[in-house]
Amino acid sequence: MLPRRYLPAIPALTALEAVDRLGTASAAAEELSLTQGAISRALQGLEAQLGVSLILRERQRLRLTPAGRDYAAEVRKALHLLASASLTLRANPTGGSLNLAILPAFGMHWLAPRLPRFTEAHPEVTLNLSTRLRPFDFAGSGFDAAIHYGRQDWPGVAALKLMDEDVLAVASPSLVPGPLAQAADILTLPLLQMESRTGDWGRWLAHHGVTGQRPPGMLFDQFATMAQGAVHGLGLALLPTFLITRELAEGRLVPVFGGPIPALGSYYLVWPKDHPPRAPLLSFRDWLAGQAHPQTHPETHP
Repeated sequence: MLPRRYLPAIPALTALEAVDRLGTASAAAEELSLTQGAISRALQGLEAQLGVSLILRERQRLRLTPAGRDYAAEVRKALHLLASASLTLRANPTGGSLNLAILPAFGMHWLAPRLPRFTEAHPEVTLNLSTRLRPFDFAGSGFDAAIHYGRQDWPGVAALKLMDEDVLAVASPSLVPGPLAQAADILTLPLLQMESRTGDWGRWLAHHGVTGQRPPGMLFDQFATMAQGAVHGLGLALLPTFLITRELAEGRLVPVFGGPIPALGSYYLVWPKDHPPRAPLLSFRDWLAGQAHPQTHPETHP
């Protein structure tokens, strides 16, 4: 626990933040429904508590020192977090929030269509979603859990496997009217690839007996944009089958050679293993396990 001297009273912090943001003690006093004298006394008490000069007093005016401005910026962030926590509590007094980082393609095409079932079953949980393309450090991120693609190579987490991934080589029929005669024929055509999976075409070729190749291609950072690039004839793309069901059914994309092959990784729900999961995460994890493995007990890795 921090010493009491490093935990100033909220009124003193709000006074400092208001003076920094509004520029004058009078404006801060008006916003906070206080007198200028009360603002001045609050700031003097804050300086005495911290043992640092925060305010320059010039001809009845108050101006923050450089250290005071830096401190006010951090105070503003802390006050915003407290206000957000209070709003969340008021919006959902009997439950809690779950902050989840998702991968955009998986989130849009696999998770989002299922989420109404979760919100119906667990109205006490407020689910907040944000997109992250790559693994990150949970410490300080504000996330309770994340959807991760890989091979359980994210250290410091527990994991629930959701599904494996199959990828299919596809193109617009305007670019490839019919199936190619052999896998190596892709090397004569423009290729599209994910910047996070630049070895995928080489693995696809090796699967079909063409080894030692790592062909270049136009780079994309998300599957959704790469899929649209393929639809519009920019090149051949290796895409997860769950992502292109409609495009295949409508004939906007066609397989170019062979069927789906296993991808290098799988999808997981992951969460920090160094502290116990909160109730909203437990509810979401159990529900998600039922969605991913409806007939069997889920594979969970501590």
